[in-house]
Amino acid sequence: MTLPPALVAFDLDDTLAPSKSPIPPSMLEQLVALLERRPVCIISGGQYGQFRAQILDRLPESSVPLLDRLHLMPTCGTQYWRYEDGDWVQRYAENLTEEERLEALAVVEEEAKRLGLWEAETWGPILEDRGSQITFSALGQEAPVDAKKAWDPDGAKKERLRAAVAERLPQLEVRSGGSTSVDITRRGIDKAYGMRKLAELTGIAPADMLFIGDRLDEGGNDFPVITVGVRTHAVSDWEETVDVVAELVPTLAG
Repeated sequence: MTLPPALVAFDLDDTLAPSKSPIPPSMLEQLVALLERRPVCIISGGQYGQFRAQILDRLPESSVPLLDRLHLMPTCGTQYWRYEDGDWVQRYAENLTEEERLEALAVVEEEAKRLGLWEAETWGPILEDRGSQITFSALGQEAPVDAKKAWDPDGAKKERLRAAVAERLPQLEVRSGGSTSVDITRRGIDKAYGMRKLAELTGIAPADMLFIGDRLDEGGNDFPVITVGVRTHAVSDWEETVDVVAELVPTLAG
């Protein structure tokens, strides 16, 4: 018999919310219900500001006493944030050096232009320096979900760019991110690293955790979690996550 998870971790975009969008009310309700029963971690390629806009600013006032159960791991676990004394505090950040950030920005732009993947019209900046992560977003940071899904439905464009950049930056980790993004971090840092750090920080073994994400396929940015020994549940979108959590919550003791 499989024991209920001691902690539940989630991807953010397309798992808890539509890409770069606020968490829908039905998902928020289930997330709060889960927090009443278990610690929760959100780990995503997005930066802390995205976590705040999509999740934290949407939480009801009544959930404040539960925030010490919430673990935030932006930029694929290269950062870790906790709620302390009424505010969110960064506990660590695995930042790239200035030289690494400048080189990564230059290389990804050069390769995107060489491959014909540098779009002239976008929704916001294509490149973002997140300190611990450089992110390329083909259509810009604020592109609508439908446009992002249409740009590279089979992931081939993104994979060509990832492979080209990885070849030129062997000292860094270059991964496929969201539907139109490529992320660059320090070598060896991905969501597997983040989940190992979470186990170390919480004292909860990976085998006692459950991870829910939409990119658990091989090559997806959630796939590395499987290598840590964390139980996983693949979803196709946030609507499916609502159903999964709604079924899970009643099985957990308060």
